[in-house]
Amino acid sequence: MKQTFIKGVDISILDEVERYGGEFFLDFQKKDLFDILKVKGVNTVRLRLWVNPFDTQGNPYLGGTNDLPTTLKLAKRAKANGMALMLNLHYSDFWTDPKKQQKPKEWADLSGQALKNKVYDYTKEVLAVFDGEGLRPEYIQIGNEITNGMLWPDGKTPKFQFEDKEFEAWEEQEREQAYDQLADLLKAGIAAVREDYTSDQMKIILHLDFGGANILYRTWFDEICQRDVDFDIIGLSYYPYWHGSLADLAFNLRDTGDRFGKDLLIVETAYAFTDEAPKGEDSIFNRELSDIAGYPPTVDGQQSFLMDLMALVKGLQAGTYRGLGIVYWEPAWLPVQHTSWASEEGMKYGDDLGNAGNHWANQGLFDFEGNALESLNVFKLF
Repeated sequence: MKQTFIKGVDISILDEVERYGGEFFLDFQKKDLFDILKVKGVNTVRLRLWVNPFDTQGNPYLGGTNDLPTTLKLAKRAKANGMALMLNLHYSDFWTDPKKQQKPKEWADLSGQALKNKVYDYTKEVLAVFDGEGLRPEYIQIGNEITNGMLWPDGKTPKFQFEDKEFEAWEEQEREQAYDQLADLLKAGIAAVREDYTSDQMKIILHLDFGGANILYRTWFDEICQRDVDFDIIGLSYYPYWHGSLADLAFNLRDTGDRFGKDLLIVETAYAFTDEAPKGEDSIFNRELSDIAGYPPTVDGQQSFLMDLMALVKGLQAGTYRGLGIVYWEPAWLPVQHTSWASEEGMKYGDDLGNAGNHWANQGLFDFEGNALESLNVFKLF
């Protein structure tokens, strides 16, 4: 697989946005989103996959309701436009991140060897379907933001405490056992990939959040590498208002690359083009966060951040590792009516309660009406 600089987008929400009437425009002309992305230089699409994102009544959890049919539909469009595919397996029915890693509902009673077998079988089955459709991913994530483990409680590891930049204090035996269990679950998913695909055919990514926290990456990957977990790429989330400065990120990328000899990829990033929220919506981003990040919440500020980040990653070239590129998270999540990050039942499943709706729209690369912003042009420059 020829390695080109990854200029990616995660557009997993797209089917839901389009279903509720979202439309996209380039120079005031309506176009298919993939046509716009292709013209702007995007070459990779990242898609999340949830096991069964529906409640017991069959209602969708929303947030894209990214089950297998939905993900396949989007993957076909990406491949038809000549884009590489990055498949992100959450091993859950809904969102996973450092504060939630719920097992799929149907796996709730599985543990030990039975759970490892399920991870293996599920991964194998999913890839067989993708391959059968001619949609083999070039990249695959075994878990999403698994900073504190996955498939809780079985694969739960010491919590990284972000404010203190340190891990929870666990008894040594308990800590060792926790990382053993996580490593075994990762190995189960990885075995399902490696049995059918070489590294040249499909790259395996392990993904943590907080890209500027060097102690997190040194400690976590020390534990995983000591247990001989086989993978190709260290994936990082980096949001400049949460995850430290670009200088922090640069230090971590170089130190992590030197220490582990693995290629590095920013698999999630974003920045706002305004600190205003769409009418009737809440927003994650605000003026305070822009002050932390050091970029104005404008199209120019968004563009400057992307330029700086891409230049940093592209400049990472050493004997044992490279900076592979970036993936922008949900640039096309328009604030159309009825879309939401979660239904009420989805929130309950994830034990993550909040206001429904689109809290991300001002961090897109399209304005609230779907017009492509100037900041999209950054992808053409790299």
